[in-house]
Amino acid sequence: MSKTTIAGREVRSLSREKTIVLALLIQVVIAGFSSFLVVGLTSLYEPGAAADDIVVGVTGEEAEALSAAAGDVEGLEVRRYDDRDAARAAFDANRVQATAHAERVGERTTVDVEAPQASVRKTFIVVQVRAVLEALERSERADRAAFRSTDPLSIPPSVDASPYFGFSYTVLVPLLVFLPVFIAGAVVVDSLTEEVERGTLTLLRVTPASLLDVVDGKAGVMAALTPIQVALWLVLLSINDIAVANVAPILAITTALGALAVAVAAGLAIAVPVRQRAQLSYSLGMLAAFTAAALLPEHPATTVARFAIDSPTLVTYAHLAGYVAASVAAVVALRRWIRGVDAEALG
Repeated sequence: MSKTTIAGREVRSLSREKTIVLALLIQVVIAGFSSFLVVGLTSLYEPGAAADDIVVGVTGEEAEALSAAAGDVEGLEVRRYDDRDAARAAFDANRVQATAHAERVGERTTVDVEAPQASVRKTFIVVQVRAVLEALERSERADRAAFRSTDPLSIPPSVDASPYFGFSYTVLVPLLVFLPVFIAGAVVVDSLTEEVERGTLTLLRVTPASLLDVVDGKAGVMAALTPIQVALWLVLLSINDIAVANVAPILAITTALGALAVAVAAGLAIAVPVRQRAQLSYSLGMLAAFTAAALLPEHPATTVARFAIDSPTLVTYAHLAGYVAASVAAVVALRRWIRGVDAEALG
């Protein structure tokens, strides 16, 4: 039995895996109907994009400065009150959705905010009030610039950009790129450990196929399907008017990370041939790796987003080269190790 035969058998078995088929269908829906879904999902990602104006009751000696800062925030209206009791009464009567008391304490301006504890609009209210506080901070920094002896930590500049653009390229595109990578490794873990638990791996090794052929056939299928899936998702995104630039580099990243994930998954399945333990180790390892990637000069999700919006830098290309090199090294190391395991078993 050759590795090609094993690969064909693996492809046929995938169609019978309900979990995998469901995961693929979910991704198809996300990519195929992204222009509709992005509106609803953006309301979670950035609630201010899909909500009505809110009213904030403002009190205190610095209420004028706070009201001026609120003028720079869309979707928010300020209502002045003489004291905190009056603002609280308006809040309890639902005439305002939040209160803010601003006063000067020494050389600092403090703002006490009261927002509803349980409300479907709580997130939106918090986001809007936070935007007001950020605007107030920028204003205070500008007013006090001449009196500072040292420069404090800078804050991100205010950016007037569509939340739909940000969500599409920083969340949606990376999601559709990395989900197939994760699923590919999970399928390889399940497939190889299942062969061990059922005893069919021993039967396969009785045939002319070696352990390396079995792993190549199973892992190779998933490594090859990963960029094919992502290519399909990108086509569906373009149909929904979400244009993605630099498709070739994005597919290269997908192929490299898919091969890396599959190599790690295959190694775990051979080293820990118990499905639950191997799957848990793989899932935790992937989460740890994704978290640790934040220490890189550029996170993988950022690399994908930069390519997608046609804004790559030298660092972006360096990361792409690094992912390709890491995947090649992982595949070579896995193949050498499996040859050693196979030789020991035959010996």
